Amino acid sequence: MAHKLLLSISPSRANFASESMVCHDRITPGSDRLDNQVPTVDDIIDQLEDWRGDVLARVRGLIKDAEPGVLEETKWQKPTNPLGVATWSVEGIICTGETYKDKVKFTFAKGASLDDPENVFNASLDANVRRAIDVRAGEEIDAPAFQALVQAAAALNRSTRS
Repeated sequence: MAHKLLLSISPSRANFASESMVCHDRITPGSDRLDNQVPTVDDIIDQLEDWRGDVLARVRGLIKDAEPGVLEETKWQKPTNPLGVATWSVEGIICTGETYKDKVKFTFAKGASLDDPENVFNASLDANVRRAIDVRAGEEIDAPAFQALVQAAAALNRSTRS
């Protein structure tokens, strides 16, 4: 059963808010999507009207440049997060991008298995499998080191699927 969910949107985007955007427990702000279409990473970026959208868009570009064949999708939509979580995969999940009030978190599914000579990982350092990078307002990410992690994660996924 579809639920009517509300999002906080700016007055400039208010003209896009309507019941027609409720899609199987999902709202797609600013779009004319049909009821059965899943939100995209573009939808997540468009909803974020602050530094978090800029960070997510920039890092998304780094991921696509590092692995041009990467599959980008959203996963894990729920009433409290109707647009879901940005996810990038190559023969398995490479990383996810989640937005919080104070940070954007990029979690590498198999990060504990990756070499990180530049110490880009700064979160979930004690986890057995994953590692994460938290980016806060005003912080920069080491682009070449991040892209090396993306490429290493994709290579790891490919090697375990062969």
